Amino acid sequence: MNKLELISALKTRTDIAKSEAAKVVEVFFDNMADTLAGGDRVEIRGLCSFYVKEYKSYTGRNPKTGEKVVIKPKKLPFFKSGKELKERVNY
Repeated sequence: MNKLELISALKTRTDIAKSEAAKVVEVFFDNMADTLAGGDRVEIRGLCSFYVKEYKSYTGRNPKTGEKVVIKPKKLPFFKSGKELKERVNY
């Protein structure tokens, strides 16, 4: 399912206009992204949680040339499925 399909499903299930459904989805994802950008965790009980994982700087290697490269510290978002989602998928 992509964003447009999610908007259509919301429109159908709630009987609201497509533009309103699009605003709801946009606000939802924007708030999630802003929360993660701030370093906080997003948890949707029973479904999943999103959190930011921090990596320290390390020395890597360019696979093409074999040259050593310093990889800067970085933060990446991670997804962890909830117990209920795991059970639902693995019926």
